[in-house]
Formats: sequence, structure tokens, C-alpha cells
Amino acid sequence: MLNPMHISMPNFESTRVLVVGDVMLDRYWHGISTRISPEAPVPVVKVDQIQDRPGGGANVALNMAALGVSVSLIGVIGEDREGQILESFLQTAGIDIDFQRSSNKPTITKLRVVSRHQQLLRMDFEDKFDESDSSTFVEKVTQQIANADVLVLSDYAKGSLQDCQALIAIARAVGVPVLVDPKGQDFARYRGATILTPNFHEYESIVGKCSSEHDLINKGEILMRELELQALLITRGEHGMTLLRPGLSELHLPARGLEVFDVTGAGDTVIATLAAAIAAGQPLPEATALANLAAGIVVGKLGTAAVSGPELRRAIIAEQGAQRGVVTEEQLLLAIEDARASGERVVFTNGCFDIIHAGHVGYLEEARKQGDRLIVAVNSDPSIRRLKGSGRPINPLDRRMAVLAGLEAVDWVVSFDEDTPERLLRRVKPDVLVKGGDYREEQVVGGNIVKAYGGKVKVLSFFDNCSTTSIVNKIRKQ
Repeated sequence: MLNPMHISMPNFESTRVLVVGDVMLDRYWHGISTRISPEAPVPVVKVDQIQDRPGGGANVALNMAALGVSVSLIGVIGEDREGQILESFLQTAGIDIDFQRSSNKPTITKLRVVSRHQQLLRMDFEDKFDESDSSTFVEKVTQQIANADVLVLSDYAKGSLQDCQALIAIARAVGVPVLVDPKGQDFARYRGATILTPNFHEYESIVGKCSSEHDLINKGEILMRELELQALLITRGEHGMTLLRPGLSELHLPARGLEVFDVTGAGDTVIATLAAAIAAGQPLPEATALANLAAGIVVGKLGTAAVSGPELRRAIIAEQGAQRGVVTEEQLLLAIEDARASGERVVFTNGCFDIIHAGHVGYLEEARKQGDRLIVAVNSDPSIRRLKGSGRPINPLDRRMAVLAGLEAVDWVVSFDEDTPERLLRRVKPDVLVKGGDYREEQVVGGNIVKAYGGKVKVLSFFDNCSTTSIVNKIRKQ
């Protein structure tokens, strides 16, 4: 089953997520390679930029923080410079870190040499952690789980997650969902988790080769029963992702990345967005669709990267077709949120706009100049009949909105059913309310609403002495 659902932007700012697992430092050496070494048949890279980024569970936490989630992170680092760099980066991002330090093992570091957006070499600096390195994890999770909406276990098979069963039990005892990004050949260690998010290769390494979609689904149903899972989300690269839930139809979502530069960290983005959306109260199908959108964004970036709230919001707007033009009220609110996140001023005007004439066009162009985005709210057909009589409107709502949406000055067109736009104004809260005609500022309907929160009211003159009523009367006379 493909996904036809409506996606909305959750309120991530009210969510709290606890991430536990393998943390690491991803280091990039960038430079230009123009020759082959005389010492060996390898390219010579003149390094001109060194870049450090959080990786593993730290990247999961960073992705959530970029969405506005309150994140706590538990992991293991070494007593070294790399650990200090990782801590500093995460603290700057506003992440609450609670690391255990290993005295005899280094902070896991992956060094990648990159030239012209191509990875030439990767070197890993690591010693696998053991039980002594993460001995405080159960205590730390016990202390913090009451403040979490979701627990995420980020397993990169580096040894930090020695006792997943104990951590899952702690979360289940207080009703906190557990999401796991799994690794290795033993998924039984995740028994009782809420959701597992393996990639297709990891999934096949556990259940065996999947020769068809039917095979993939059947083996997933068996795995969910064996591990007592509530869901299984399989990420499948260019084939998108598949959500399986016991007793429910499978949900297939197509890949969203238009141009893939680097899949590094894409799994981190998926589980981070999924966990954040679930923490915000999103149903699992919608949360999965959000994670799929976020994955499509992050694979278009080079290296380990995070998806910000504004980026995800813009992707949702594009998905819903609300970049501009005719929108629903909910789509409008989402688009306005994105505009304000970009520092744009929103202008609002309203009217019947029954027959669009030169006066309207000039007026709307002037209205647009009062800010960065222009909303035109249009009376519905019943609303116009109540205001102007049974002979109006001449043009039905869909046609009036289509014409307005085609004007260059107009960003969004939305309708309202009431006699006045006051209810809509209270939801939209425009920076500027514009009205045309011979009104005084204090006579503009809704002006008091806008002024109450610090907005402005502006009265503009109509152009060319045009009016829809005079045009209609002239046509009727002829």
C-alpha cells in the first residue's frame, strides 16, 4: 500500500527524547587532488579544510535538536581531545550530555578524506567498548527516563549498549516507547522494543534473503512476533521504506531524495525524526512519512548532517503543494510558520473578488509591497450571498480563487465562510492587515485584533475608480 496521507509539522518544542548508544566523532579532511603520488599509485590530496561533526548516536541527538526537540544523550567517550571536541559541539547545540569516560580507550573517530565531493579514504580510530565502559548506563537511564517521551537506542556495534534488555525494561515499566536502530546478527537483544528501524541489508542478515515484497512482509511478521515488536520500519535506500505492524496492512513510502550526494547518517535522521514525531503525538504512519521526507533532505547533503525544523517544514509545504497558490487553512498556517522562520513579514487582505478588474490588480500589487508575503482571504459563495444578495457571486469560489492565485503579487489564497475574516485573522496573526477603499483605519474589520498583538493596519485606495458592483450593473444594463 502506498502512502496518500496528509502530513503536518508537529510541535517538536514540547517534546523530550533520551538517546543512549554509541557516540563518535566524524572528521572530514577536504582538499583538491590533481596528481598521483610518486611513492605509490594513490591520489595526493592537498588538505585545505578540516571539519568535525557528531556521529552515531550523537548525530541522532543533533538531528533532534535541529528540529527543536529537548534531547538528553548518554554515551561513552575517551579521555582525549576528540571527546572534548564532541562534547563542545553537542553542548553548543543545546544537547544535555551525560557521558561515561573510558580511561583506556579512545573516543571513536572516523576520518574521511574527501576531494571534489568524493570520499577517497576512511580511517577508523576505535577500540570496542566493554561492560566496564558503560557500567553506569542503567543507573543513568533510570534517573532520566521519567523526563522522556521516547527512548532511542542507537547501536553501532561499538560496545556501548551491553545490556539493551535492561534499558528496554526500564522504559517499558513507565510506558515510554523504545525505538532501536539495530546492528549485528542478534536482534533478540532488542526483544520488547516498540520499533526497530533496520536498513534492508541489516534486515536480510537476520531474516534471510527476501526474494519478493510478499517474502519481505511475511518474514517481518514473523520477526515482530518473535521479538514482541509493535512495528518494524525497514529503510530501503532508493526503494524508500516499508512500515510493518502486526495485524495491519504494510505501508510503502517511495524514496524522496531527488539528488543523492551522500547517504552517511541517513539512518540517524530517520530514527531521529521518527522518534521526535512520535514524542510529539503523531500517529506512526504520519511519523514515518515525516522521517521519509527528512531522509530525502539529508541524502542531498555531503557527509554526516542534520535536518533543521525550517528545512522539514519547507519539505512538508512542498509535499502538500502549498508553496504558493490556493491553500487550505491548515496549509496556510504551515506556510506562514515557515515564512516567519525565514524572517518574512506577512500581509493579509480580504474581499469577495467576484470579478477581478484592474483596480484589484493594482491594489494587490500595492498590498504586496507592505511586506514579503501576501495572503488573500476570499469570502465563500454563501458568505457573499448573505452580504450582497442572491444574485451574487457571479463567479463561484473556485474560479475566483484560481484567478487570484495566478496574480504575481499573491502568494496564498484561502477562503472563509463567515461574514468577516475575524476568526481567520486570529489564527493567522498577520504582521500587516491591508484593506482597500474609503475606510478609516479604525473602521477596518479585524483591525482591533491585529493591533492587539502589535500588528499594523493599512488602508489603500482602489485604482481607476473600478468596482465589481459597477461592472455588474453596467453589464446588466447592456
